[in-house]
Amino acid sequence: MHCLAALCVPIVRKQPDCTTADMEIYLQQQLRYAESSSGTTQGQVKMTYDFVTFGETMIRLTPPNFQRLEMASAFEAHVGGSESNTAVGIARLGMRSAWVSRLTDNPLGRIISGTLAHWGVDTSHIVWTQADRVGTYYYEPERSPRPAQVIYDRAGSAFARMIPDDVPVALFQPGNARLLHMTGITIAAGVSAAAGRVLKLAQAAGWAFSFDVNHRARMIDTNTAREAYQPFAEAANVLFISENDARLVYNFAGQPNEILRSLRDRFPQPAVIVLTRGAAGAVALTADGKTLPQSAFPADGVDRLGRGDAFSAGFLYGYLSGYDTGLCLRWGAALAAAKFTIPGDLPLVDAGQMQALVAGAPTRSFR
Repeated sequence: MHCLAALCVPIVRKQPDCTTADMEIYLQQQLRYAESSSGTTQGQVKMTYDFVTFGETMIRLTPPNFQRLEMASAFEAHVGGSESNTAVGIARLGMRSAWVSRLTDNPLGRIISGTLAHWGVDTSHIVWTQADRVGTYYYEPERSPRPAQVIYDRAGSAFARMIPDDVPVALFQPGNARLLHMTGITIAAGVSAAAGRVLKLAQAAGWAFSFDVNHRARMIDTNTAREAYQPFAEAANVLFISENDARLVYNFAGQPNEILRSLRDRFPQPAVIVLTRGAAGAVALTADGKTLPQSAFPADGVDRLGRGDAFSAGFLYGYLSGYDTGLCLRWGAALAAAKFTIPGDLPLVDAGQMQALVAGAPTRSFR
């Protein structure tokens, strides 16, 4: 019988563990927020969140010790979802993040909500249901020359059956958050109508919007995806897309700078378009036509899942902090490298270590 061997996170809500450096950065961040909101007058709304995201989170089951799926007699279980991964990264850097989703009210659903709350993400806007199920997926890690293998078991999940009327409208008020983040995985999950309502509510509230294409070929074919992603990508202030997705979904060819210009022709709205390139780093194209490259930080890899989500968290932390695009890229690269060293999907980074890495120390790789 298979067992959930690695579920050791308590379900009770508690504050994330913090180092001294974590707490120093967190307190500095909170002081800045307090100063920025202290001058509010009657009728103004004090900002509740920096970052709100909408998407599905699942239980990931992985055989231990790089076993094949068909060999496994036990599985390590991890909580993971692209949007919530990014929310955790944002929270670990001291910003206020919230995750919106629909979950079945059973032990698996409570594992997900409890884990995210434990690491600092506000889960009070989850839409709970007694029906449906929690999505899971099986992941067999790669071990060269053997590729990774993923088997999804998410059909009929509570999130996949979310409709526009389920959206917690009261959350989407002017001044209640600074930015909404979504990914193409959410669109591919079959909830584009609910996602569309979330986006319209956020836009009406004056929030910024970031979108990560994050294409999943096992969930949606490229022609359907290209059309489905369009209204979200063209509405974004910040657009993330991997070089592989740009080639696969949009058939763009050439060098990274050429791909970025093709993306700009298709999506003129974003203030910045970020092309992620895995081990080759990332390149950004700003609204004034400047291209800015960023090399990847060296890292001793342990678990590659969630690296792109960690990159988004680092970049958006910089964006919300008012940093220039080059520094945003550096924060993204730092978090992606750190996540590569951490088992599971969540970027449980140390804020002090990230600040030191972005500043240029340590110069050695993570070990």
